[in-house]
Amino acid sequence: MKAVVQRVFDASVKVQGALCGGISRGLLVYLGVARGDTEADAEKLAEKIAHLRIFNDEEGKMNLSIKDLAAERREPPVFSAEAPAEAPLGILAISQFTLLADTRKGRRPYYGAAAEGGAALTLYECFMRKIGEQGLACRAGIFGAHMELRYTNDGPVTIILDSGEL
Repeated sequence: MKAVVQRVFDASVKVQGALCGGISRGLLVYLGVARGDTEADAEKLAEKIAHLRIFNDEEGKMNLSIKDLAAERREPPVFSAEAPAEAPLGILAISQFTLLADTRKGRRPYYGAAAEGGAALTLYECFMRKIGEQGLACRAGIFGAHMELRYTNDGPVTIILDSGEL
């Protein structure tokens, strides 16, 4: 399982022009599920992402995690694809099979390493549940849909994680 994690001031996702998820300050996570990935991979990534110390403390050092920020705000965890009127601090998780692209040959990426739709959906949902179990709000796009994302990078700070390397 691969994840691209971006620190953001805000992020939202629309499908067919309708807003389906959004966060205020937090993390935008693109998640790619590979063949052979398991719930253990989803749990490892969720735990790692929740505890990544990539937010600035009062001295301007990257020393705080998203969990630290959520604890300061005392916001309840939410797992929902619906964007509330006021988006929470949290994580916006976007399924992205293209993270598993193999571009070693030719000009067209090969996606054979990506998990099949049903298995990928199951693990994507598992990842989001595990984020919620970390006490964090988690919003989502719509699995398999063409999505429009808008976000404002903070930093920018971008981290690439692979569950096989954790």
